[in-house]
Amino acid sequence: MTRFVLRRVLQGMFSILGASVIIFVVTRLSGDPVVLMLPPEAPEAMVSQMRERLGLDLPIWQQYFMFLSDAVTGDFGNSYRWEMPVLELIRERLPATIYLASAALVFSLMLSIPFGVLSAVWRGSWFDRFAKGVAMLGQAMPNFWVGLLLIIVFAIGLEWLPAYGADTPKHVILPAIALGWYPVAAQTRIVRSAMLDVLDSDYIRMGRSVGVPEGVLIWKYAFRNAAVPLVTMMGVYFASMLGGAFVVEVVFAWPGLGRTVVEALFARDFPVVQAGVLFAALMFVAANLVVDLSYGLIDPRIRNDR
Repeated sequence: MTRFVLRRVLQGMFSILGASVIIFVVTRLSGDPVVLMLPPEAPEAMVSQMRERLGLDLPIWQQYFMFLSDAVTGDFGNSYRWEMPVLELIRERLPATIYLASAALVFSLMLSIPFGVLSAVWRGSWFDRFAKGVAMLGQAMPNFWVGLLLIIVFAIGLEWLPAYGADTPKHVILPAIALGWYPVAAQTRIVRSAMLDVLDSDYIRMGRSVGVPEGVLIWKYAFRNAAVPLVTMMGVYFASMLGGAFVVEVVFAWPGLGRTVVEALFARDFPVVQAGVLFAALMFVAANLVVDLSYGLIDPRIRNDR
C-alpha cells in the first residue's frame, strides 16, 4: 500500500510540475506586461528599469526557476494589476469559485441521480431515451453557450433571476446550471450502468419474491450500492468544475478566481495567471489522487498492480 501511495503522489507531483512549465511559457507568449503598465510615451530607460525590477530581463529558464523556488515557499509574487500579494488575492477570490462549483455539483447530482436511476428501472422506455437526450444535450453545448441561453431566457426574457453578480443566493442559480449541466451526461451513465448491474443481482430478486415494495428495493437497497462509483468520482467532477468555472465566471461576472485569472491574462499579469492556473491544476491532481487512493483501498488488486 505504501508503494502504491508513493507512486500516485509522485505522478501527481510530476503533473503539477508539467502544468507549471506549460503555463509559465504560455503566459510569456502573450507579450510584455511593461507595455501595458507604462504610458506609450515612457522613455526606453524607464521601460528597461521596470523590466529589471520585475525580473523580466532575465532568461526565461532563470525566471522559471526563480518562480518555482518562490512558489514552493508559498510566495507567488505581487500582482501587477491589483498591486497586492498574489496569494492574498487568491485567498480572497477562491471561496466564490468553490461556492459556485459546489452549487454546480449539487445541481448535476439532482439531475443525474433521478435520470440514471429511473432510466435503469424503465430501460428502453421513452423516459430512458428522454433522460439520455437531455443529458447529452448538455454535453453537446459548451457551458458559456448554455450560460448565454439562460441569461436570454430567465434573466432578460422572463426576468426571474439576476444575470450577473453574487449578492444573493439567487445569483448562483444560473451560473450553477451552466457549469453543472456538462457532467450530467457522464454521471447519468455511471448511475444507470451501476443500477442495471444491481437490479439484476440475486438479492434484489429475493426482495421482490418476498414482497418488499419496489420503491424500497430501488432507493434503499439498489441505489445505495449503485452510488459507490458515483461517490468515488465526485472529487474528479468537482475539480473539473473548478477548472471549468473560468469561462462561466466571465459570462456571469462572478467574482471568483476564474474571472480574476481571465482579467489578469488580458492585463498580462503573469504572477496571477501562473498562480491561478497552478492552483486549479493542484486541486484537480489532488482530487484524482483521492479517487485513486479510494480505489486502492476498496480493491487490493489495484494497489498491487505494477
